[in-house]
Amino acid sequence: MFAPIYMEISTQPEIAKDFSPYLIIYKDGSVQRLMGTDIIPPSLDPNINVHSKDVVYSQEANLSCRLYLPKDTNPDQKLPLLVYFHGGGFCIETPFSPTYHNYLTTLVEQANVIAVSVDYRRAPEHHIPIAYDDSWDGLKWVASHANGDGPEEWLNRHANFSKVFLAGDSAGGNITHQMAIRYGQDKFPGVAVAGMVLIHPFFWGRETIGNEGKEFLKRMMVSALWNFACPTTSGCDDPWINPITDPNFRNVGCNRVLVLVGEKDLLRDRGWYYYENLKKSGWVGDIRIVEAKEEDHVFHLKKPTCENSLTMLKEIVSFFHHDQDMT
Repeated sequence: MFAPIYMEISTQPEIAKDFSPYLIIYKDGSVQRLMGTDIIPPSLDPNINVHSKDVVYSQEANLSCRLYLPKDTNPDQKLPLLVYFHGGGFCIETPFSPTYHNYLTTLVEQANVIAVSVDYRRAPEHHIPIAYDDSWDGLKWVASHANGDGPEEWLNRHANFSKVFLAGDSAGGNITHQMAIRYGQDKFPGVAVAGMVLIHPFFWGRETIGNEGKEFLKRMMVSALWNFACPTTSGCDDPWINPITDPNFRNVGCNRVLVLVGEKDLLRDRGWYYYENLKKSGWVGDIRIVEAKEEDHVFHLKKPTCENSLTMLKEIVSFFHHDQDMT
């Protein structure tokens, strides 16, 4: 008699798209995020210098934001307000991950600001423009506190709505720009956006600029990621990813902009391109760009205590307190 033959059948679904080390999409529609999935809770521990808590800003979409407040804030003290949008290629990370929680905690402590870190729905479950629409809803929720009668007491009591800053890194930098454009066209009563900070912003384009032509595989990866996050896009010159092509580009709704880039980052030249074109667009304001030598994309999140990260932190803090620095 013949012995039976047992064959091992793999239960691993077949891969459709592999964006390692970020995420993998399988042909059955399932998504495996390879990073940015850990969650750290907020804290009101009296022994730490920055308190944090999570607040729902959209019941309909079940979306929350994480608020940060320096512990020693006086009961009626008003602080500059930072609204932050996290990065992750529109596909990974949240405001509640250790990476962003730790970064915002440090930034709030050093800058002495109150901050709102906005969550938004991500691709591929929710393609662009949902991330923009969610972020705008988050910004509108923040603005609903401008008269001191919103649903969140921290914002009612401590946010200075005459000194609001928008900031974000990578995809969050892209979102930050889009929020500034929308705000420029549809301002909130009682809210003045004083400036925005674009940290290694995720901008792109069909034609290569600078050193991009030397990085064919990386270019293909960036283009594929954009088309994946936004399947209905007109391409890499879509104004959502190449803001220079936007007829409303000059309508950035603030008068101060800080662009931060890394010398070794593939997106470096796009940051410079943004800087140069906004200066000559007819937009009336002050824009500054700072390049970190020998550093790659979002290095400050990976190496928060290195010298260049600390220098970047000081640049951002100084940007928030520009009026004080001038006195």
